[in-house]
Amino acid sequence: MAVEKIGENYRCNICGNEVTVTKVGAGELVCCNEPMEKFAN
Repeated sequence: MAVEKIGENYRCNICGNEVTVTKVGAGELVCCNEPMEKFAN
């Protein structure tokens, strides 16, 4: 899933790391060799 806007929250379903987007760029957030999943905070 590509990052779309500032403030989105993503979580790794394997280790539980969480990320909040502060700058939008090209590409996909990946952790533990798997795409991170967007979630509502």
